[in-house]
Amino acid sequence: MSFQAYLDNIEDKTGLTPRQFIALAQEKGFDDPSTKAGVIVDWLKADFDLGRGHAMALVHIIKNGEKIDTKHVGSGTAHSDSSDTLWLDGKQNRPA
Repeated sequence: MSFQAYLDNIEDKTGLTPRQFIALAQEKGFDDPSTKAGVIVDWLKADFDLGRGHAMALVHIIKNGEKIDTKHVGSGTAHSDSSDTLWLDGKQNRPA
């Protein structure tokens, strides 16, 4: 499953876009560089019933924003993405 597919699945499950999760994390101070991933994972599990893999996808965008490593772009693997930029504003708003 691609990184973008993880984010899309999270949106399907929770009704929240990745950008909304970033805002919620900022309100809690979880965007602070010193915040450990485990703290964010625990919050996402408790409040949204997200598993570790999906939570770690959100940890990445909370900490690093929309860019992913280009080694995952067009690799032809199950985790391949079509771009190094993730869409964070909801599946319905994604440009065609």
